[in-house]
Order: sequence, then C-alpha cells, then structure tokens
Amino acid sequence: MDTRFHLAYHVRDLDEARAFYGDLLGCTEGRSTDSWVDYDFFGHQISLHLGEPFATTRTGKVGDHLVPMPHLGLVMRHDDWTKLADRLEAAAVQFILPPQTRFAGEPGEQSTMFFADPSGNPIEIKGFRDWDGLFAQ
Repeated sequence: MDTRFHLAYHVRDLDEARAFYGDLLGCTEGRSTDSWVDYDFFGHQISLHLGEPFATTRTGKVGDHLVPMPHLGLVMRHDDWTKLADRLEAAAVQFILPPQTRFAGEPGEQSTMFFADPSGNPIEIKGFRDWDGLFAQ
C-alpha cells in the first residue's frame, strides 16, 4: 500500500501558522478556507483549523527526558534532519528539546529535536542514519 497520514488539529492564528509551516518549515500550502488550511507536511497531509490547541503535558519518558504528549512526529533521513535542524537554529526557534542524538550505538540510534508551532503544538523530528533501524528492537 502507498499511504500518507492525515492529521487535523487546532491553531490559534492561520497567518502565524502559514509563516511557521510554510515559510519556516518549507511545507507547501494546499486548499484553505477562512477557518482552515492544508499543508503537505513532508509528504503527509496536515489540516490546521482555527480553535484551541489540544492540551499537552511533559509525561512521555524517553531515555532521560520527559517529552510533550501528545505530539506530532516525523522521521526523516539524517542528512535532511541536519539541514532542517540548522535552519531552525538559524531562525532562533526555541526548542523544547534541542537537536541531539539519543540511543547512540544502540539499535534505534536517532537524532531528535522537539519544538512547538506558534500555537504551542509540539512537534518532534527524528533523523535516522540507518533507515532500517527505525523499528529496531
């Protein structure tokens, strides 16, 4: 099967969302109305609707960190992850968890970073050098 995920969630301001998802992250805008906008989120569809974002808490224990739950996540190849991390750092994005590598030398070694969109929706981006290690045990 050739599939893509679709995720719809709330943002407080569509203009801020457009600046963040379109200008900063480089996602292509799709259809929209005065109350929502779709984006190609690295090959997947997100729909951002005006409203109150979902509540999150830092309760996800991963290694030595408590990460925001729930959160939107994306996995990409490490070279692409590095380019995105550099772009976000250059834009002075405030990280919840700054770019770093976890599980070094173990199955599932990954680079990760957490940040939030302007409405506070947490996003995790992971980078894998070993693409086959995504589901390593």
